[in-house]
Amino acid sequence: MSASDTVSYETQPAQYKHWKLSFDGAIATLKADFDENAGLRPGYKLKLNSYDLGVDIELNDAIQRIRFEHPEVRTVVVTSAKDKVFCSGANIFMLGVSSHAWKVNFCKFTNETRNGLEDSSAHSGLKFLAAVNGACAGGGYELALACDEIILVDDRSSAVSLPEVPLLGVLPGTGGLTRVTDKRKVRHDLADLFCTSVEGVRGKKAVEWRLVDETVRPAEFAARVQARALELAAQSDRPANGKGVPLTPLQRSHQGDALHYSHVKVDIDRAKRTAIFTVRAPSGVQPTSLADIEAAGSAWYPLVMARELEDAILLMRTNENDIGTWLIKTQGDAAAVLAMDATLLAHKDHWLVRETIGLLRRTLSRLDVSSRSLFALIETGSCFAGTFLELALACDRSYQLMLPDDEAASPRITVGDSNFTLYPMATNQTRLVRRFYGEPKTLDAIAAVRGQPLDADAAFALGLITSNPDDIDWTDEVRIAIEERVSMSPDALTGMEANLRFNGVETMATRVFGRLTAWQNWIFQRPNAVGEKGALKVYGKGERAAFDWNRV
Repeated sequence: MSASDTVSYETQPAQYKHWKLSFDGAIATLKADFDENAGLRPGYKLKLNSYDLGVDIELNDAIQRIRFEHPEVRTVVVTSAKDKVFCSGANIFMLGVSSHAWKVNFCKFTNETRNGLEDSSAHSGLKFLAAVNGACAGGGYELALACDEIILVDDRSSAVSLPEVPLLGVLPGTGGLTRVTDKRKVRHDLADLFCTSVEGVRGKKAVEWRLVDETVRPAEFAARVQARALELAAQSDRPANGKGVPLTPLQRSHQGDALHYSHVKVDIDRAKRTAIFTVRAPSGVQPTSLADIEAAGSAWYPLVMARELEDAILLMRTNENDIGTWLIKTQGDAAAVLAMDATLLAHKDHWLVRETIGLLRRTLSRLDVSSRSLFALIETGSCFAGTFLELALACDRSYQLMLPDDEAASPRITVGDSNFTLYPMATNQTRLVRRFYGEPKTLDAIAAVRGQPLDADAAFALGLITSNPDDIDWTDEVRIAIEERVSMSPDALTGMEANLRFNGVETMATRVFGRLTAWQNWIFQRPNAVGEKGALKVYGKGERAAFDWNRV
C-alpha cells in the first residue's frame, strides 16, 4: 500500500465533508449535503448529492458514533440539506472511471453500511426514518429502503426511482431489487415497471405500490417527520440517561508490509500473496462489572479489538486486492477470552455491551463476505475459544496442530456459550448451525463438550476443524494447502467461497450479497455496461449506448 493510494476508513464529525449530524434528545438527524468538489479521488464531481466511497465512510462513522457516543438517541432521521434533492445515488462518473475491483468493493461496503442500519434496528433498538425531501434515485433510494420507514414529500416533483437498468445497464447494486421485494413486498409486476422506469414513482402511487410509507405535503412535512420520529423512538429501549463512550482514534501504525494495532496485527507476504491476521487475547485484569465497563469506556478490550479488526479487514479489502489468502491466527490465554465472553453474556442487555456485541457481530460478518480465501491456523499459543473460535468457524478451512508426544503443548480450541447465541450470520444462523446444517445430533455432541479444551484429534472427531496434522506433517501440509490456494483463479474462488459460506437458509441479507457477488460482478464487466459504448461509459455524454442484443 503506497501512502498516496491508501484509503482510510477513520474519520470524525469535525472532518466530515458530506454529512451534517445534529442531536435533539432522542432524535439524531443526518443531513446529506455532499460537497461536489470533495470526491475521494479525482475525476468527478459529486453533484446532486451523488456519493462515492468517501461519503459512505462518513455515513458509517456517523452511525457508529450514534450507537456508542449517543445512547440517548432512539431514532435517526436521514434527510437532505439540499433543495429538491434527497440523494441521486452513486456517482456515475466515479463508477465510469473506477476499476472493476473498486466498483465491487465500493458496492460491498455500501451494502454493509445499509445492512448495518437494519442490524441496529433489529438488535439495538435504534430506529431509522428516511425523510425524503427531494428527488431520490438509485443508491439514494436504497439508503431510504434500509431505513425502517420512508416519508416522501408530496410536492408534485419528488419521486423515488431505481433507474440503473434503463440508464446504466447495471443493477441497483446495494440491495435495491432485493429490498423492494423482500422488505417492501412490492408486487412483482409493479417492481418490474418501477425498475425499468427512469422517472420513478411519486405521490399517492408511491404509497399504493408500497415504495414509501406515506407522503406529506411540504407545509406539513417537517412536523410529520418529527412526530413520526418520536413515535418510533417510543418503541426503543435505548437509555435516555446513558453515558456515551467517545470513539477515540485507533492506535494503528503502518510499517512496511504490516499493520500494527494494540490487539490486532496484519503481516503481508507479497511474494506469496498472503496476509496473516493475528488477534491477541485480553491480558491483565479485565472489567467484569457494569461500573467498571463504563469506566473503561472506549478502552474496554472487546470494543477496541472489534474496532481494530474491522479496520484491518476494511483496509486490506480496499487497498490490497492482490493479497487473496488471509491466514487467521490468535495468541494468548483462552481462559481470558472465555472470561470476556462471560462478561458479555452476563451484561448483554446493557446498552454498551449490546452495542459492542453488535460491532463484533458485524465485524465477523465483514469477514464472512470478504472475497478472500480464509484459513485458520491453530498453533501452539493459540486461543481459539468462544468469540475467538468464531474467527476459525468463519474460515473456509481450519488446520489444528497435533503434538502426540507433547500433549500439554498441543493447541486446543474451546466451544463456548457465545458460539451458540451471540453472533448470528447473515443467514440468522450461528456459524455452528451453518457448519453442521442444524443437525441436532452433531450440535448436541458439541454442546456436551462446551467449555472443554479440545486438542486437534478431539476437534477433528467432532468436525470442528478441517485437518489435524502432527508436528512432522504440519509445515508441509499447511504450505502445500496455501500454495495450491493462491495458484487458483481468484474469480472462481470468489464465486465458490460465497456459495459455500452461505449454505442452507436464505435471508434478505444473503440474497443482497449473493446478487452483488454473482449478478452485479458479472454485469459490471460486460461491454453493455462498461464497453466503449456501454451505458455506464456514455452516460452524460449525449450518446446512446450500443448494446450487444444477445441474451447470455
